[in-house]
Amino acid sequence: MFSLNERLQADTYHVTDLALCRVLLMNNRLWPWLILVPMREGGVEIHRLEEVDQLMLMREIAQASRVVERLFAPDKMNVGALGNMVPQLHIHVIGRTRGDPAWPGPVWGSGHAEPYEPEAAAALVQRLADALHAEE
Repeated sequence: MFSLNERLQADTYHVTDLALCRVLLMNNRLWPWLILVPMREGGVEIHRLEEVDQLMLMREIAQASRVVERLFAPDKMNVGALGNMVPQLHIHVIGRTRGDPAWPGPVWGSGHAEPYEPEAAAALVQRLADALHAEE
């Protein structure tokens, strides 16, 4: 039984579910920022996943990265699994652009955040979901 961490649920919009991961959009319009959450109860670390899930996770990270690159043309992709604040395994896939508010530092703890307007979020969620499923 999979359940999403409360903080992830509060800070994101649900985009779609892939074979392994729930894909979320971070509610911060400053960056194209997806979060992939393997739908495995008790998942905390990548190396603790079953090998088949590790491979699927890498495929889905690459899929999400390609979509962000195609839709937003960032200068650099940042991919990371920190988990210091939210223990549930989740992977950030963030498109970074030179001159973005936190460049060249990390987005985490930068103090820069601007939530989406609900209509803009809904449109972007649909666009991302369509692009992710076109990659399958």
